[in-house]
Amino acid sequence: MSRFFFSILATALVMAACKEKPRQSDATQPADQPVQVTAPPFNADSAYTYIDRQVAFGPRVPNTPAHVATGNYLVAKLKQFGCEVTEQNFVATTWDGKKLNARNIIGTINPQATKRIVLASHWDSRPQADQDPDKADQSKPVTAANDGASGVGVLLELARTIQQAQKKPGVGIDIIFFDAEDWGNSEKAANDFEPATGNQYDYIGFCLGSRYWAKNLHKPGYTAYFGILLDMVGAKGATFAKEGLSMQFAPSVVNKVWQTASAAGYSQYFIDQPGGQITDDHLAPNTIAKIPMIDIIHTNAGTGGFFPAWHTADDTMSNIDRGTLKAVGQTLLQVVYNE
Repeated sequence: MSRFFFSILATALVMAACKEKPRQSDATQPADQPVQVTAPPFNADSAYTYIDRQVAFGPRVPNTPAHVATGNYLVAKLKQFGCEVTEQNFVATTWDGKKLNARNIIGTINPQATKRIVLASHWDSRPQADQDPDKADQSKPVTAANDGASGVGVLLELARTIQQAQKKPGVGIDIIFFDAEDWGNSEKAANDFEPATGNQYDYIGFCLGSRYWAKNLHKPGYTAYFGILLDMVGAKGATFAKEGLSMQFAPSVVNKVWQTASAAGYSQYFIDQPGGQITDDHLAPNTIAKIPMIDIIHTNAGTGGFFPAWHTADDTMSNIDRGTLKAVGQTLLQVVYNE
């Protein structure tokens, strides 16, 4: 995914989550706190399998057979898990003028619910491993086990868990797999601004699928209380700082997620530190669709930057850790069930 820190002037969208009234029979629950609902357990082994299955297709670069096959697999899995599935097929134009046959894949859980939450990740692979230390590998496509497939695997397992759970969450959930996120070039597309919003942030040719969705919502008049984006959420020892634009647009959502993670014992992953501002798929939902969305993304604590295999040929299954998948998946489930 695109990983470029920058400054941006925009109006912060702060939306407080609705809270349930405490049960009068719960004498131990403080009167000013929402009742906590225990979420079902998240199966990290299952999430790992979904990541491995994506990787087995080969790099999911748009306009390739592996990309088509993986997209068909994701559609089939979401339908298997009881989701109402919408496919947004579109042609994306890259920074260098290429035309990509792309599709966003949306799986809807509890479509009748008026209160909705977006959970998202990108599913495509970067076409060149431009950060690889070996120049011979820099022109090869990225396998993208962590940078793409990990977030998708977590969300597939979340959908499966909810489908099989006796108690369902009270909110509607829209799982969105954004396409064409990772084709950008920071040097050659430095003037690729988004004029429709009035904000001069620079997409530098990345995040094409989320931009398309934000301008062409999958249902007329669609809105959501908030959204959570997953990006690079599977590496061993991953740390997730409070990403800068997430804190600008949706600080209450960031705090909700990080507090939930801490209560579940995952504060070593969700660290209580500010992070840099990152161009990612949460930008367009915030600035175009006006849906407050945050980014859970692996950044190195204290030094910035991303996990060592980012945009290299080494972004393989060897990086994926079940402990990290469990921390992210269980936190997401608890957030959803608490709404």
